[in-house]
This record gives sequence, C-alpha cells and structure tokens, in this order.
Amino acid sequence: MSDDSTQQTQPLALVTGGGTGIGAAVARRLAADGFEVVVAGRRREKLDEVVASVIDAGGSARAVVMDVTDPASVLGAVATLGRCDVVVNNAGGALGVSRVEDGDPEEWERMYATNVVGTMRVTQAVLPLLRDSARATIVDISSIAGERVYEGGAGYVAAKHGTSVVSETLRLELNGENIRVVDLRPGMVRTEEFSLTRLHGDRAAADKVYDGVDRPLVADDVAACVGFVVGLPQHVNIDTLVVKPVAQAAPHKIHRGPIDWKDAR
Repeated sequence: MSDDSTQQTQPLALVTGGGTGIGAAVARRLAADGFEVVVAGRRREKLDEVVASVIDAGGSARAVVMDVTDPASVLGAVATLGRCDVVVNNAGGALGVSRVEDGDPEEWERMYATNVVGTMRVTQAVLPLLRDSARATIVDISSIAGERVYEGGAGYVAAKHGTSVVSETLRLELNGENIRVVDLRPGMVRTEEFSLTRLHGDRAAADKVYDGVDRPLVADDVAACVGFVVGLPQHVNIDTLVVKPVAQAAPHKIHRGPIDWKDAR
C-alpha cells in the first residue's frame, strides 16, 4: 500500500463487477498503471481476493460491496469514495440463449436492470466526483452484442444495445466538459463465469461455446484495452472500441480449428 502523501495524488478508479472475470482483470491492470482501485461488486469474498492480489503485486486497492440494481447500495458505496477519476461500468452479464418466443421475461428484466439501469445509476452517482477530476473518464463495458444481433441472443443483445446507447447519448450530453466516455465492445472472451452463468450452470454447454476456438480473448486482453483508452491524453477519446479474437469475424462467424500463428504471441 502507498503512503498517505502518494494516496493524495494517486488517481482513483471505480470498477463495478470487479470480483471476477473482466472486472477483476481491469482492477489489476489499472492498479498496475498507478491507480488506487475501488473494486465493487456483490460478493465480498471475491472482492477481497482481487484486492489481495492487487496489494500482493504492489498496488493499491480496496473493496466496496455494491449491487448496481439497488439505488441505496450504489449511493452508499459511492459515498465512501470522496473522489473518482475513472469509472469502469463492467457489472452486467447474460442470462439464457432462448428464442424471443421462448424468452423468460424475468431474465430479460434482470439483464436490463444490470447492463442498462445499473450503468445509468452508477454514472449518475459518480458524475459529481468526475467533474472535479482532470482525468475524468467513463468506460462502459458493452459487447459486440451492442451492435450486432444473433439468434437466441435477443435479451442480451437488447440489453447491450442499451448499454451502448447510454454511452453514445451521454457523450453528446457531456459535450463541452472534460469527461471522456468510452464504449468498449468485446467479442468472445473466455472467463470463469460468463458462459457458465448464461447457461445456468451447465459446464458442458459453457465449455462448448469455446470448443475448437484457437485463442479466444481472455479477461486480461479486455483489461489491456481499458488501460489503453484510459492512458491516452485527456483530449483523446476513443468513442467505440470493438475487440474480438482473430478467430471471430462476427458473433455468428467463428473459426473452430487451429490457426497458423507463425509462432507469434
């Protein structure tokens, strides 16, 4: 942990959904880039694991329990910050792969509540703090589902379209202020929980999503993109960053088989 004098000048980043997957990787990356990171999420034990890994690596981090679907939880968590330079709205996720005619309204509502309303709620809460920062940046983790549709994905696609629309609209509304708004849209990312949660705990089905895909993205790849857009000079805004593995040309176009990488890494 840094001493008090460093803490006073160290920029602070809030990462929602920070206990696992992309959020955890983003927290570690921003900490390595010199940020004090506040890792937010619903599961305290997962948050504490991420914080411990950051501190073990020489970074600065702390955990705060936050449920982005609960207004009081968001306001209470943000009230503990005091300042904020970067917010990464990563909390979200997918539930189900059913056709529209078979869709579960409760799952659709939950996806909308986290991916869209949760993003709005956290952004509203931190904007007053961002307005005091010289590094003010909002990074919304959307998906290629925020721009492309595919069969069986309507609920998630609608939610991630919503996330991207929030980003695009907010950028218009904040025009003239020094706040950057970045819409980051990853494609296939293999993490420990995303597909498993989406497929209701069916491990075989979750593993099949990545079957034969030579080097899908991993959470650290997305975190590197966050580090890149945050680290640019403040007058430079990456409006939309789409990142996919080479094996994925589109949500519905995935090469399953080896790729001759010419030993590149």
